[in-house]
Amino acid sequence: MHESGFDETPGFLLGGDVPRFSVRSATATDVSVVVDGRGTFPLAQAGDVWAGDVPGVEPGDTYHLLVDGPDGPANEFDPARPLLDPYARGIVRVQDATGADGERTADSPRWTGVVVDDAFDWGGVVKPVVPLDRTVVYEANVRTLTAANPAVPEHLRGTYAGIAHESTIAHLHRIGVTTLELLPVHAFDTEHWLRDAGRENAWGYNTLGFFAPHAALASPGAQEAGASAVLREFKGMVRLLHAAGIQVVLDVVYNHTAEEGLGGPTTSLRGIDGANRYRWTSDGASYYDTTGCGNTLDTSVEATADLVVDSLVYWAREVQVDGFRFDLMAALARDADHAFDPAHPLLERIRNHPDLQDTLVIAEPWDVGPDGWKTGSFGARTSEWNDGFRNTVRQFWLTDIAEERRHGAPATGIGALAGALTGSRQLFDTTRGPLAGINFVTAHDGFTLLDLVSHDSKHNEANGEENRDGANDNRSFNHGIEGDTADRGVRAARGRSMRNLVGTLMLSAGVPMLTAGDERSRTQHGNNNAYVVSEDLTPVDWSDDEDAEAMTEAVAALARLRAAHPALRPTRFGVEGQETPGASRMSWYGPDGRPMTIEGWDEPIHRALQYFVESTPEHEPFDRVLVVVHGSGRTRDITLPTREDVLGYRLAWSSEKHRDHERLRPAGQVFTAYGPGIHVFEIA
Repeated sequence: MHESGFDETPGFLLGGDVPRFSVRSATATDVSVVVDGRGTFPLAQAGDVWAGDVPGVEPGDTYHLLVDGPDGPANEFDPARPLLDPYARGIVRVQDATGADGERTADSPRWTGVVVDDAFDWGGVVKPVVPLDRTVVYEANVRTLTAANPAVPEHLRGTYAGIAHESTIAHLHRIGVTTLELLPVHAFDTEHWLRDAGRENAWGYNTLGFFAPHAALASPGAQEAGASAVLREFKGMVRLLHAAGIQVVLDVVYNHTAEEGLGGPTTSLRGIDGANRYRWTSDGASYYDTTGCGNTLDTSVEATADLVVDSLVYWAREVQVDGFRFDLMAALARDADHAFDPAHPLLERIRNHPDLQDTLVIAEPWDVGPDGWKTGSFGARTSEWNDGFRNTVRQFWLTDIAEERRHGAPATGIGALAGALTGSRQLFDTTRGPLAGINFVTAHDGFTLLDLVSHDSKHNEANGEENRDGANDNRSFNHGIEGDTADRGVRAARGRSMRNLVGTLMLSAGVPMLTAGDERSRTQHGNNNAYVVSEDLTPVDWSDDEDAEAMTEAVAALARLRAAHPALRPTRFGVEGQETPGASRMSWYGPDGRPMTIEGWDEPIHRALQYFVESTPEHEPFDRVLVVVHGSGRTRDITLPTREDVLGYRLAWSSEKHRDHERLRPAGQVFTAYGPGIHVFEIA
């Protein structure tokens, strides 16, 4: 029996004596599957399952559905309209459909399913095991990561095969990446309004089907060979990354589909069982949209939840991916009344499914609906994007420094940064611990790291929306000049700020996430919403650049430092009065080397602290580190703490260039901070 509780496996089943096909619809009155070149096969109904034998079907065959049903405000049946199988493992574009007058119709271009050959030799390669505290996530777009890399053969650039190229893997190893998180690779479409404007969806958050890899991201040879070859290239990418010890996580978009709002293209679910696949207002006249994309899948309906779980299991078991980052996951956890439920049945199924126990589950813990910001609410086995970390770190190192430069004093003290540095305990309770947080400073959505220190305002004119789109609250600082500059002083200050931001990310408790290209000083020229922008603006720059090389080495050094020091990677929060294995013991000192005072936390004039952190051994040897933070543009002397158990301190990493990293500094010695910086001392 199928996991969802019914006997038929959705989609094509080729393993028996006669191929079979099934699809689910609770509202249809007639369903047929049409296999090109083989005929039309009516399906029989049993409950909400429509199924039947389809003799002669084999890999490479293309097919679609024809579905009829009753009229009604939530139904969109048309027995003549070709529809895409929601479980299709291969999807290809058929044609650009036009009306009799030659105008583009709402349903163009049409897509069709392809029967694929799932056979693949994994060669004994298995999923790598990476402890969560050692995980370093790298968020990347398949196309833009390698599109401009001269070390990758030209025909493989911007493809799955390019991701698996030895030069890409070598770079990921160099900067300490353990886990590659790919922007959506489920088959997707460009929104019709974008296509009509001559633009393309470059990110993929507009899903056509939840089981097929996006064919346009495969190499030209695989595309020409067909859907089975595309799937093999994808699996080959996973196998090579796994052989290199790198996990693969997919950014998945189950909250909405490419069918858009009412009047949008009816390509699949809307024409099969739209009344039960999407959320509707109480009068059934319009969609209840919590995604901002025109529609929202209704996961309170069992068949819709089954679709999500079946897709996850397929990618985890058959394609061997290691985890999933759920776009707008709050939308998936809304009940039949559209209210967020932290114990939603779908969440429980994802947490407890036997085929998903070894997968990473990462939530984007919000949507755009009422009460949609749910950071900290997703419970066991889920790590969440920590937007509070992002905002705190940006403000401390950028907008506060800008405020100090312009008005003589920053707006905040150092207390909020200390909370971020130690795992955002205010968000994630002791049962979940610091690893519940995915820390990030940048992501695909927003400024790149270089743009964050180069622009006070967004510059999204290329998107064609008169700069109205994209976030306005970026907490960025251009360091005195907007955009690119040859001014050496400004460039040096920007580089220092970038190192402060990434240093805080890599030295904080929680799971760090880097954005592809930040280590290469990638720029989008101030565009903070580059999902529709042509490739010449967005690829990672692999050219020989001194600043990019210096930043890459800084990230690599921080990754090595994080890996070497378990004190920086606690797995649990400590409990006062108890010794908690896996937690870190923290001692706080002011710039005078004495224990931190209450006044020192939140007063804006106090922008320096010393964070002495010790591990509580569980699986690794005892470890301790001193992290010194100075959040002011002024020079300041900092007295290193005197402790009976410390002989001295050796500087291991600093966001200031040209510091002395060799000599042992005795406890009580003065260390001078020349402007804003973060410094890590190993302890003798």
